[in-house]
Amino acid sequence: MISPAHVRLMARYNRWQNQSIYGAADTLEDGQRRESRGAFFGSIHATLNHLLWADRMWMHRLVGWPAPGPKNIPQSVDYYQDWSELKRERARTDEDIIAWANALDPAALSGDLKWFSGATGRELTMPRWLIVTHIFNHQTHHRGQVHCLLTQFGAKPKATDLPFMPDN
Repeated sequence: MISPAHVRLMARYNRWQNQSIYGAADTLEDGQRRESRGAFFGSIHATLNHLLWADRMWMHRLVGWPAPGPKNIPQSVDYYQDWSELKRERARTDEDIIAWANALDPAALSGDLKWFSGATGRELTMPRWLIVTHIFNHQTHHRGQVHCLLTQFGAKPKATDLPFMPDN
């Protein structure tokens, strides 16, 4: 089981890392951000779209946020075509995740979450604390892919180590 304090820490980490990744991606040309480079979702832009979509989909399932527009994972890569809009929505969502985490109590992490998984094509039930852990793990996984793509272009994201997060 995880605690609300852990969720708050990970929400802050998520925002810090997204600011770093998007800042480094800002140094690239739009064509570079959209270039398919062999990552799971192809490009930096597509991967960041998927990540924003997934965060919103999980928060929809977990706490009732509005469902994101694309209905499935393959469509998630086209969530926002405009880079400025994607950046703005990412920053807004990160603040919403932090606000949710700051209001979290232990009861919100207990019990099970039941949802229909488009990825598996069936209904699933899992502990809520596990889903919250998954959300942050999923973010880190895909940001790692983007970090690799950025460094291939010579862009320099900031440190990724949790102990070095400002205000930690």
